[in-house]
Amino acid sequence: MAERWLYGWGLGSVALGGASLVVPLYVVELGGGPFVLGVLAAVAAVVGLPAALGAGRIADRTGNRRGIVLAMLALIAVSVGVLPLFDGVAPVIVANGAIWFAFAAATPVLTLLAVADVPERAWSERIALLNQYQGVGWALGLLLGAVWTALGARFLPADAVIRWLFVPLTACAVLGLGLGIRTLPADPSPGADRRASGTRVRRAIRAADRFSVRSATFPFTPGRTDFRGLHPRRFVERFTPVLAAYFAAVFCFFAGFSAFFAPLPAFLTEVGFGSDGVFALYLVNSLGAAVFFGAAGRLSADRDVALLQVASLSTRAIALPAVALVGTAWGAAALGFGVAAAVFTLIGVTWAVIAVTAGTLVTRLAPAAIRGEALGMYAALGALAGGVGSVFGGWLAVVSYAVAFGAAGGLVLVGAAVVFLLRRHAGDPGPTDGRRAV
Repeated sequence: MAERWLYGWGLGSVALGGASLVVPLYVVELGGGPFVLGVLAAVAAVVGLPAALGAGRIADRTGNRRGIVLAMLALIAVSVGVLPLFDGVAPVIVANGAIWFAFAAATPVLTLLAVADVPERAWSERIALLNQYQGVGWALGLLLGAVWTALGARFLPADAVIRWLFVPLTACAVLGLGLGIRTLPADPSPGADRRASGTRVRRAIRAADRFSVRSATFPFTPGRTDFRGLHPRRFVERFTPVLAAYFAAVFCFFAGFSAFFAPLPAFLTEVGFGSDGVFALYLVNSLGAAVFFGAAGRLSADRDVALLQVASLSTRAIALPAVALVGTAWGAAALGFGVAAAVFTLIGVTWAVIAVTAGTLVTRLAPAAIRGEALGMYAALGALAGGVGSVFGGWLAVVSYAVAFGAAGGLVLVGAAVVFLLRRHAGDPGPTDGRRAV
């Protein structure tokens, strides 16, 4: 896989990383409250799964993977570009949904392109490289937002800083599309198509470092997985009570994450953090997760993964409502920002552990015959919980941010309790290829 085409997707990821936060801040600027932010995040979550499932199957039937990726890059560029033209919240929600539909649709097809026409033993390495470019691009998008909003107030009217940030983000998306047109590899040969079965690709994904900094601050869309081989009826027939209980825990803690992150931009703005401060906190959170991800992988290989996840979930359950306490007590003063940055870093670190251990737990708890499908269901369930949790958190935040963040922490704590009860079922079964999260 030539690295040149990865720069195109990396530039698209810059636009996605910036849009993940600038759109909520723009909604707040237009007068949207926390419930509207919950709806914004819920729509992004709901469109993700059918987009990923449909794009993967269309790519298989038509063989036109390159065309799908280019079409989704074009949709991202157009959607980001038209956003500042809207002065109403409803069209912004629709355009934002289009952005995350395109992202979710492109993700599995990019994975298939990454493994095309290369030996199967190299698939995990190629997927890891793809994730690296995507993760760096996402972080650069957040960094661009932080720098732009910090410096923009010196040259632009206060109400124009956020609106004009869409211009460089759109430029990144357009440049990514142009580079993609020139460098995306041709569609694979029929022989490669047969080898890239859902089972084999899912195996490669499990073996790769699949972490993206996106997941640390944007838990609303399905992670990188291959949904093409999912057979719900067969999956349900072989479903076990233990796996069902763990999936209930997954639903609880992902709903809690989303109930926190969906109204968060409105809260940070309300307590006095400027747009640059909000971008900086999100970047700190993402980098905290990225830096700790390798250590989390080593810990999961040597320690009780269930206890590791319980400890991380419990810590996160405390940290989420702590953000409300810190913001209310100190606001955006220097002390408040410093303490908030420390809490956001801790939230990011705990995500690294949760992301790594979740895949291992699903692998151990699922019957061998449906192990790959169970990992796909885990990703899908996370997206569904993200939609429900986003609306729930936004609705509670209308009453009180402390109540919303407290409820978010409570949901995460419930999930931790269920994982603790399942600990005896999650013993190390010996060598496995499922040590990483989806």
